[in-house]
Amino acid sequence: VQLQASGGGSVQTGGSLRLSCGASGINFRINTVGWYRQGPGDQRELVATIASDGLANYADSVRGRFTISRDNVRRTMYLQMNSLKAEDTAVYYCHVYFRGRDFWGKGTQVTVSS
Repeated sequence: VQLQASGGGSVQTGGSLRLSCGASGINFRINTVGWYRQGPGDQRELVATIASDGLANYADSVRGRFTISRDNVRRTMYLQMNSLKAEDTAVYYCHVYFRGRDFWGKGTQVTVSS
C-alpha cells in the first residue's frame, strides 16, 4: 500500500490550500480514507474522514472550513482547506486502515502565517 500526498505549502491567514493523496495497493473505492495532522509539539489528530459512500466526518476545529472529498476513479482523496488559521499549521498525513493495519502517507507541511 502506498499513499502519496502533495499540495502543502505556506499561506497567509485566511488563505486556502488543497491537499491531494493518491493511493495504490488497495481497493480504494471500498475503504474509508482520511486526513490527520500533527502540529509542533502536538499529538497526531484526526482532521477528516470520508467513507466509501461519501459520508464525511470532521474535527470540530475544521468543520465548516475544510472539505474532504474522494475520486474513486483516480484513487485520490482531497482536502480543501479554506479560511486557514495559524493553528492549522501542521504536517498533514493521509491515512487508510486496510486489512487490520494503519497506512500513512509521507506527510506534507502546511504553514499558516499572519
